[in-house]
Amino acid sequence: MANHKSAEKRIRSNARKHEVNRARVSRIRTFVKQVETAIASGDKAAAETALRAAQPEMHRGVSKGVLHRNTVARKISRLAHRIAGLS
Repeated sequence: MANHKSAEKRIRSNARKHEVNRARVSRIRTFVKQVETAIASGDKAAAETALRAAQPEMHRGVSKGVLHRNTVARKISRLAHRIAGLS
């Protein structure tokens, strides 16, 4: 348990940030899942549209510090490659 006033405040602010970050990661996962679903259905146009919607969310996650820059780059690259493979 915290013994100092500043430590108590840090616990409160960490809890708030934890909730916001979990919500942000969940939102990113939802967008990625929409891309995955469109790819699985074989609809190239829908997949491209979903990826264009997911990219800003993923990059926002990087700028907010919840995801690593290279992780997002890798995921976007792999999704784009899979979409390009659709006929």
